[in-house]
Amino acid sequence: MRLNLILGDQLNWDSLIWQDIDQKNDIFWMAEISQASLQPPSNKQRSVVFLSAMRHFAEDIQKKHFQLLYSPITDDLSSFTDALKKTFTEHKIDRVRCVLPGDYLVMQEIEHAVKHHQLEIDWLKDVHFIAKRGEFSHWLKQRKKPTMEYWYRHLRESRQILIDNGKPQGGQWNFDKSNRQSFSKQGPDVIKESPNYGIDEITQDVIDTIKKDFSQLPGTIDTFNWPVTRRQALIQLRHFIDHYLPFFGDYQDAMWTEQPFLYHARLSASLNLKLLQPQEVIQAAEQAYKNDKAPLNAVEGFIRQILGWREYIRGLYWAYRKDWLQFNALNAERDLPDFYWTADTDMQCLHQAVKQVLDHGYGHHIQRLMVTGLFALLWQVDPKHIHHWYLGMYVDAVSWVEVPNTIGMSQYADGGIVGSKPYIASGAYINRMSNYCQHCPFDPKQASGDKACPFTTLYWFFIDQHNELISHNPRLAMQAKNWAKKSNSEQQAIRERAEWLFQHLDTMNKEA
Repeated sequence: MRLNLILGDQLNWDSLIWQDIDQKNDIFWMAEISQASLQPPSNKQRSVVFLSAMRHFAEDIQKKHFQLLYSPITDDLSSFTDALKKTFTEHKIDRVRCVLPGDYLVMQEIEHAVKHHQLEIDWLKDVHFIAKRGEFSHWLKQRKKPTMEYWYRHLRESRQILIDNGKPQGGQWNFDKSNRQSFSKQGPDVIKESPNYGIDEITQDVIDTIKKDFSQLPGTIDTFNWPVTRRQALIQLRHFIDHYLPFFGDYQDAMWTEQPFLYHARLSASLNLKLLQPQEVIQAAEQAYKNDKAPLNAVEGFIRQILGWREYIRGLYWAYRKDWLQFNALNAERDLPDFYWTADTDMQCLHQAVKQVLDHGYGHHIQRLMVTGLFALLWQVDPKHIHHWYLGMYVDAVSWVEVPNTIGMSQYADGGIVGSKPYIASGAYINRMSNYCQHCPFDPKQASGDKACPFTTLYWFFIDQHNELISHNPRLAMQAKNWAKKSNSEQQAIRERAEWLFQHLDTMNKEA
């Protein structure tokens, strides 16, 4: 008997696990691991997305008359080790197969559990991704610095995506400079609402379980409306292509109060669960451009996130898989402020960004990088702490994509593997890209004093604390010079305000 493991983010029928099947002797196996929701604490919406999607996929497996062993979360199996031990005790298994997990620690745990029972495991390659096995590592060896832009160009050329007669469509590789518009004072136009997927019996059962047995988890389920089947994911893809993609390019970095989604696709969870394939998503966007349904800057910007960034991040995750959680290049050691779990803060940008995570398990890339991530960086949070928050709180969080984005891109804890500089900014950036500051008691232009924006204060304090790093970085050196131009009294006032914030800000938010 051969046991075929299907993990919670491997819900695709084109997986190699479905090849060379002996229906008489092959058993498929799925398990809802309780610690996946508890360590770190998982947003209720994230838990519902994963568990409901798994159960819907399991239902399809059974409809195809495959043998399936399925352990629901109510079995209280705390780890893959416990779940596999139970299976190996109750069933005569000769060999195990599994597609490469999206988490190196899970891979190690499964491998050790299987070997403990004197069995062998066959690791199958993950065909979900566009890059072939070994393609990224081969590319990486040829470069001094793994710059995403050149990996993206390699994939564009080799797969002939947005390429015309050997050259990029529009005569340039990316249109990033065209994709940084903010809204006028009137804000965004009326945005067509996302389809309502409803709550079927399977999803309702998951919701009831989470409410009953995991009520301590953060977030709420009342607003739940995520695709949990491939059919629903395809509906969401079509909705994005038809209604949001034409505006996505211009406003992909913009933010607005009480508008958690704007023109973003909301496809990352479906992609990371493998309900959608990246190729079909890219093809749909490219076809919209060919049909004059969306401008090139929008289509290219969207494709770059999937073909470029998504594939790049996965390559880096596995290249440094043993090292990520040890990185702390900036020696950050502070705890994550409590308002990351409650949204109870007078800082409107953080209130808005955290509240929508609690309400929907969602934030777009700028809210993650330049609001929640930026504040954690300036606050000098231990990178493991902010990593656990991102991994638990977002519906699309899977280790291979979350770890390099958080540890590397957001927190610069890797010392520059993912990004060439720490992504630091003052409150002026948030003010430019949103209307958050209009509703905030703090002034983004002030760095010291009672009305100073904490982002602006901590931005200058960060430059002071890491002056050597910043002054030697060609992309940040001017900021170090601007700090040096400030008078001694101004610099001292900023330092004193920063120290006051470290001592009082979180307490002040709790009292408010």
